[in-house]
Amino acid sequence: MAKQASPLLPSDLWADVLAVRARRPLVHSITNLVVMNFNANVLLAMGASPVMAHAHEEVADMAAIAQALVLNIGTLEPYWINSMCQALDVATARGIPTVLDPVGAGATRYRNESIQAILRQAMPSVIRGNASEIMSVAGTAAKTRGVDSGAAVADALQAARDLAQRSGGVVCVSGPVDQVLDASGRHASLANGHEWMTRITGVGCSATALVGAFCAVQPDAWRATVSAMAYLGVVGEVAARQVQAQGQGVGSLQIALLDQLQLLDEATFVDRLKLSVSA
Repeated sequence: MAKQASPLLPSDLWADVLAVRARRPLVHSITNLVVMNFNANVLLAMGASPVMAHAHEEVADMAAIAQALVLNIGTLEPYWINSMCQALDVATARGIPTVLDPVGAGATRYRNESIQAILRQAMPSVIRGNASEIMSVAGTAAKTRGVDSGAAVADALQAARDLAQRSGGVVCVSGPVDQVLDASGRHASLANGHEWMTRITGVGCSATALVGAFCAVQPDAWRATVSAMAYLGVVGEVAARQVQAQGQGVGSLQIALLDQLQLLDEATFVDRLKLSVSA
């Protein structure tokens, strides 16, 4: 359960879940080829409406009708980075929320240069990544293993604070305990989730997509990010418990995650939520 002293209650987070389900926001995702299908299914299971568009001929038009924009550089190339910059320019001008997942930041010079090109275009509302990625984007030396983190979440907290100040927005560091910080000093810790979630391609990227959906219906980007990460964490716990009880593995977990994204009820969410908040 959330701490009673927390200014953010489980009922607040659940209200955001219901808002996504009811309002079905259109989330424009320019994401990587490895996770595109799973990300779309996660958004659909949540109740949102995904569109995966990166063609230069339509990317600006799509960003002009979406309720949120999600950028993910997992399988980057110059064409896609150009698409992201075009969409980010339109989304920023419209004032809709924008979310960046700097996948593999720190792994290669081109990846780092691409991230900086996006950030020069406009600062996103939310940046979500693992500890190594956040440290790299913030300009702190970090160990990385391809797209996996080589640093602990605790190591990235100061970098996350610095990055939140620089961006003026929200930074989410994903790990065994997710950390969500913003430029005003608000800080939420979420201890839900399950280790098996790291064995399925696209769960982290799907967390970023969910943040976009929640930001589309909740104007406070920090609260929206907390709600999205909290919901996915509880969903992962419940799904993992189910498949393990049936003697199944991570292949079944992928399906169970989608089922629980759609079906999780308020009582289960509130009962399992592990949230603490400081300001």
